[in-house]
Amino acid sequence: MAHDHHHHHEPTGPSLADAAQATLEAKSEQWTPMRAAIFDALAAQDKPASAYDIADNVSKARGKRVAPNSVYRILDLFVSNNIAMRVESANAYIANAHPGCRHDCIFLVCRTCKEATHVDDDTVTNDVRAVATHAGFTAERPVIEILGTCAKCIA
Repeated sequence: MAHDHHHHHEPTGPSLADAAQATLEAKSEQWTPMRAAIFDALAAQDKPASAYDIADNVSKARGKRVAPNSVYRILDLFVSNNIAMRVESANAYIANAHPGCRHDCIFLVCRTCKEATHVDDDTVTNDVRAVATHAGFTAERPVIEILGTCAKCIA
């Protein structure tokens, strides 16, 4: 079976924040200092982070409390503008390593170490959308998460 995988140049560090900022501003949204701080805290995580984790990290960095409700609102904005992705099963978020590319994602979520590996396979996600359409359903954002154990935790 042929799979349509995407290969991306994935920016990191300041260039990832620049890509996120450009993506948000292209949608006529402002890149405020608070949004930048939340994105930086999210991008620094090596596994999906909750809004509470991000609020704690930003609060420590800024020296004043940041409310999780504010973080949730900004994360929702990030998800709707494709600069972050929500891992539903973990109620957590990861920075989108290629915010300029719009397609559905598959997450491989390790129950042991909590890492979520993002996989692009348009063949699978297009098939999921086709099943929904065939059933008379309009898919907004298919969420495909496979729970299991990653290779590092098996070893």
